[in-house]
This record gives sequence, C-alpha cells and structure tokens, in this order.
Amino acid sequence: MVHQLKPKHLFFFLLATVFTACYEVDFAGFFIRSESANLRFEESMEWNALNPYRQIAVPADDYLIMTMGDSHVGGTDNLIRFFEIALDQAADAVVMVGDLTTGREEDYLVFQAALPGQETIPWFPLVGNHDLYFGGWEHFYSMFGASVYLFTVQTPEAADLFISLDTGSGTLGSKQLDWLKKILEQKRDEYRHCLVFTHNNFFRIPPTLSTNPPVEELHVLMDLFARHRVDMFVSGHDHRHSVVEFGNTVYLVTDALRDGLSNAGYLEIRVVGESVGFSSVQLQ
Repeated sequence: MVHQLKPKHLFFFLLATVFTACYEVDFAGFFIRSESANLRFEESMEWNALNPYRQIAVPADDYLIMTMGDSHVGGTDNLIRFFEIALDQAADAVVMVGDLTTGREEDYLVFQAALPGQETIPWFPLVGNHDLYFGGWEHFYSMFGASVYLFTVQTPEAADLFISLDTGSGTLGSKQLDWLKKILEQKRDEYRHCLVFTHNNFFRIPPTLSTNPPVEELHVLMDLFARHRVDMFVSGHDHRHSVVEFGNTVYLVTDALRDGLSNAGYLEIRVVGESVGFSSVQLQ
C-alpha cells in the first residue's frame, strides 16, 4: 500500500526537519538550543583550566552535604528557606542538581540573587534540561561556569571525591564519558568515598513521563560505578524522591524544591567515617 504525503503533512515534516537539524529535542515537550553535550563539556574544561577544582576542608570526620534540585525559578521562597536550613544545620556544602531555572535570563538573575555568598556556604550548581531552554546555557556559563567538574572534601582522616556531570541534553556525550572514565580510573583510589551528582536519574521508580539517558550509556555508567566503587549517585529530574540500590551504589532522586509543591523537599547526605547515609526531608 502506498501512502501519499498530503500538503499539510509535508508542512509538518519540513517543520520537524528544521527543528531537529537546529535543535536537540527534549521529550518533555520543548526544544532547546543546539549546543551539544560535547560542546558544553569543552567549554567546561576551558573554564576548569582557569579555575582549579575546589577543596573543602572540614574539622571532623563527619560532615553534611545538602542537595536540592528542580526549583524552576519562578519563585524563590523555597530556595531561600532551603539555604536558611542549610546554614542553621551548618552544612558544609550544597549541591544543586539542575532545573534550577526555566532557562530565561530573567529567571537566572532571580535565582542568582537568592543565593548566599560562597564565603557563607559553598554551593555547586549543575545544569538540567530546563536550564538550557531559551538559550540558557549562555546564562549558566556566564554566571556559574563549568557544568562538568569535581570537588573534594578533606577531613582530618581522609579525602572524599565528588563528581558533577552534565546530563542536560539527556546524555553525557562521548567526551564527557571519556573524562569520567579517566577520573575514576586515575583518581578514585586516592579517595575514601566517591559520590556522583547529575540532573537526569537512571531509573523510573515510580514511572514518569520524563526521559532516561540512552540504554547503552546507562550500561556503561552502571558498570563504571560498580567497578570503581561509587558510593552514591544523586539526581533530580523526576520531582519525586526515590531510592534504588544496584551493586554497592545507592541511586537517589530528590524531591523538587519548586515553589507551590506539596511535596517540596531536599536531601541531606551525611558522611560519618566509613559510612555514607542520607535523609529525604520535606520542606516545612
């Protein structure tokens, strides 16, 4: 049977061709600009070459890292409250796992204005898919720098490694994946614990409409995490807390911090000597 292409079908076909040639398609239903994961990685490495990876020194062998994501600013009430709690609890650092804004410049400016100074509490932002909408990568990079980097925490007894990845396009891309392999192969054994942070989660528990990284990439990453003893993988994206254990790695998703959500929340990650634990906390 031969199907004829009607004029209206031809119009939508050509429109789709133009978009997919110029844009990466996000299956949440939006389009983002065509800077690729590889290009963002290259620009991140350029930024890292001029800005050395940060080391946080803590006075005891137990410390607290707080993690939030999916604020989708918008409003900043929950974001401000979250940092107030982090300061009250004397958290040693904050990691923000993407979808911090809508990608619009005005939302980046609102988000940036709500952040405390780095001298008050160290914070580490990651890029999510929504942060890339409306040309958002340009704003993220100019305000925060690299989307791929690492930082370390030095205690009196040991040092721990924290790796931040860019999955804003739904994939690490070949260059970032090669970088991650080298980091784990060359540096992992120098550290007691290793935690990885990114935006996209790996598992759909419970099922959602958002997207996973490519299956082949998941296989490679989960094998890397198992072989190199990654303690914890922390992400956002699904807006709902979940926990999956695979091998020796705990895969966590944090609740969204977006204003107006009844389940707005965050994660507390506490390192106590040889153990790494977590708590999912609802924002009050």
